[in-house]
Amino acid sequence: MTTTGTGAGAPSSTDTTDVTDVTDVTDTADATVATDTTDATEAADPTALVTDHDRGIHGYHHQKQEHLKRLRRIEGQIRGLQRMVDEDVYCIDILTQVSASTKALQSFALQLLEEHLRHCVADAALKGGDEIDAKVKEATQAIARMLRT
Repeated sequence: MTTTGTGAGAPSSTDTTDVTDVTDVTDTADATVATDTTDATEAADPTALVTDHDRGIHGYHHQKQEHLKRLRRIEGQIRGLQRMVDEDVYCIDILTQVSASTKALQSFALQLLEEHLRHCVADAALKGGDEIDAKVKEATQAIARMLRT
């Protein structure tokens, strides 16, 4: 059997793409994606524990939509207070609504505090060192502020 100068396995003269180059480009792109998604902490120490907190995800993140819904409801209560004052509603009725709005905010704050303890403080406890002391102090100060109100 006779072959031409290009040979049976060689690409034709019209084919300008080398299969090896395409594979190399794909491998390089995959490596770039993998590098971009790798956390800096993981790159520095592959055995380091990387948590949601390291990625900037706060404790309330998983309940975000429920929290927003709850805050919108509280916002409606506050608008109701404005309407009540505008319409000259009896003082005690307004105070009752103020009390309900205050309780709703306190309840929201307590839930947010619980999520902070479970997420941020627990994350600091896993890491140990000065970070846990700072997070506990921060949480204690937040509790003190909540008790003053």
